[in-house]
Amino acid sequence: MLGKIKSILLEPDDPVAVADEVPAAAAALLIEAAVLDGSYDASERQAIVRLLGERFDLSSNDLENLIAESEEAVNRSVELYGVTRILKNSFNHDERLELMIMLWKIVYADGKLHDYEANLVRRVAGLLHIPDKDVGFARKKAIECLDIIPTKA
Repeated sequence: MLGKIKSILLEPDDPVAVADEVPAAAAALLIEAAVLDGSYDASERQAIVRLLGERFDLSSNDLENLIAESEEAVNRSVELYGVTRILKNSFNHDERLELMIMLWKIVYADGKLHDYEANLVRRVAGLLHIPDKDVGFARKKAIECLDIIPTKA
């Protein structure tokens, strides 16, 4: 997936390409979480736009382009290792924990936890080297922020 995101999102001779990999990887990961249950609606997309905008301080135009291009990339490929490697190598533990909170917010955007979404969170946590205790903390924090009572799909 990383190669496809790079080819879609980044110009090959762009000097800021390395800095752009992190928001692109985060966008791809959040979009993958949103589409995994077979339902990707406007509210999930808005949540992703809001979370990425807050985290990466992107302009509205840059954010919309990133989301649109990441959606296209996710539709073409599903490969977590490359995306999570970028995030693991670029973020410290607290930033990776913040990303897990963002991931849980997208998973719970519809108020339900689908088995595929739960599996994705477990895989991503392992690839980001986030301990189970911290994954549970991130889940609890996301639920509190969303002010929902989650159900199982």
